Formats: sequence, structure tokens, C-alpha cells
Amino acid sequence: PAQAPQPAAPAAERTPGPVVPPQGPPPVAGTDYVEIASGQPFKPGNPKIEVVEAFGYTCPACAQFEPVLSGWVDRLPADVEFIPVPAPFGGFWMPYAKAYYAAETAGIAEQSHDAVFEAFHLRGELNHESTEPEIARFYGQFGVDPQEFARTMSSFSVNAKVNRARQFLQRTGVDGTPTLVIDGRYRVTGGNSWEDKLRIADHLIAMRRDARGTAPAQDTGAAADTDADADADAAPDADAAQGEA
Repeated sequence: PAQAPQPAAPAAERTPGPVVPPQGPPPVAGTDYVEIASGQPFKPGNPKIEVVEAFGYTCPACAQFEPVLSGWVDRLPADVEFIPVPAPFGGFWMPYAKAYYAAETAGIAEQSHDAVFEAFHLRGELNHESTEPEIARFYGQFGVDPQEFARTMSSFSVNAKVNRARQFLQRTGVDGTPTLVIDGRYRVTGGNSWEDKLRIADHLIAMRRDARGTAPAQDTGAAADTDADADADAAPDADAAQGEA
């Protein structure tokens, strides 16, 4: 008899990296990033600096960016929160956006993330024509019941998350993937490589840290007498987008 899929192991807790000065020249507004008027973070009132990546599982550029991005995310300081946002641009984008949020609901988003990219772009197990039940069956390997997963994909809560993602991308002017949005204020538009795009993001994170007037979170047990009252000035803004096939 066929064996039931085993639940995926929980994702390891990320150890925050240190706060380090951004490298290279400061980014140029209008070239390297766009400032978003009256920009707000994806999570209103978020105490952390947000880095949103608008992505799509069907997007070849996102698949290329993912391994570089993943290493960068692993080194983010404790005062920065990375938030993947699947782009619900319509058509074949929709079932994959819903699948991401269903996976998040099931607690398997991190474990399944790379596998979905590989299944689509390397192995051809998923494609633009894959139906919601077919996508749900793929996720079955991560210990979820495919029928239950398909129901979650069509649930009110997942549709609400998809609508929230759509509204955020519209507000921030995202029309391609992958795109980085820093704290709802800056859309990264420059960068001559994936690494350079992330270098620009590093500068924009530092600018938001200064603008917020927040001391970098310390990854130490004792509460040090840090200089948390340092004044901060204003900050600019960023964006980065690439097309998809």
C-alpha cells in the first residue's frame, strides 16, 4: 500500500546577522530606486524595516534571483524583516500566488519554496497550464493532504491575502518581478547584477534605519546601554523589477 507523505521538518530558525555599513556608492534616486509617495509598509505599524520581494513561481528571473537572494536574507540583521509577496497579476500567476499562501497557512512555505521553482523551471513537473488540483498534488510531498490543500487555496482567508498582496503591489507601483520594496517607501529599480540590486537594497535599509531613528537590534543576551536615542534624518526610496515569461 502507498505510504502517506510525511510532514516536512520545521524550518530552522534564522540567526540574524550583524549590522554592517552598506558597500559601494550611495544609490541614486530615479536611477537606482524610486521613492513611493506616502508609502506604507506591507504590515502597517511593523516595528521592523521591511524588505518585500514581489515574486512569481512562473518567473524565470525570480528563479535565477532566488539563490542569491536567499543567502542575503540569511544575513539580514534582527531589525529587518523579509516578506515574500507572490504577485497576483492574473492568469497563470493566480494559482501559484494562492498556493504560496496556502503553503504559508499549512506551515510549509519555506520548505516548499525552492522545490516549486525547481519543479517549474528545471523538471517541468509544474507549468503555466497546471490546475489548482495539480498544484495541490505537488504540495502533497510536504505532508499535506492535497484535497485539503486545494480547499485552502480557494478559501476566504487565502483570497483575502491575495487581494492584500495585489493592493500592496498596486500602491507601490510594482508591475514586474522580481521587485524589492524597502519599508513600503522605496522600489529598487537599478542594479547591473543580482548582487548589485541587493547592494542598493542594503543602502536603502540603512536609510530607513536612519529615518526611523531606531538603533539596530542587538543579537546579544544582555541589554546593553546602547545609543538608542540617536536622531535620524529623512530617507529616500527604492525598487527593482524584471520581466517574466
